[in-house]
Amino acid sequence: MTYMLGQEQLDAIEQVLLEDLFDVGVNCIFLIDMAGNVIANLDNGEIKHDIYSLAALAAGNFAAVSTMAKIVGEDEFSLLFHKGEKESIHFSKVLTDFLLITIFGKGISLGFLRLKVAEATEKIKKILEPPCAP
Repeated sequence: MTYMLGQEQLDAIEQVLLEDLFDVGVNCIFLIDMAGNVIANLDNGEIKHDIYSLAALAAGNFAAVSTMAKIVGEDEFSLLFHKGEKESIHFSKVLTDFLLITIFGKGISLGFLRLKVAEATEKIKKILEPPCAP
C-alpha cells in the first residue's frame, strides 16, 4: 500500500509521540517506513544520534528478523528490543509499512515502555489508516 501523508497527519503523529512517549521520559522516538525513511522524529535535545543511519539500519535489522521469524515458522516478530548499558532501543511495527523506534535510558522500565508504545501504536494506526469509503 502506498501512503500519502498530509501535514495534518504528520502533526497528529508527532502529537501522539510527544504525549504518549516523549512526555514519559523517552530520549528519542522516530517513526520510519520499511525503507528506512524518517517520517517523524522527536528527541530530548541531549541525544546526538545519527537517526538517519539508525533508521536505515533499523529497517534492515527488522527485515532480517522478519526472515528469521519465517524460518522458525512465525509470520512475523512484531517487536524487537536491544538492551544496552546506558540506552536501549525498542522497535515496534505499525501496520505493515512502518516501524516506531524508541531509544530510552534506565529510568524507564521495559514493561512500562511496551505499554506506552502499544497505546501510541494504536493511535498512530488510526491516523495512518485511510478513511473508509461511504
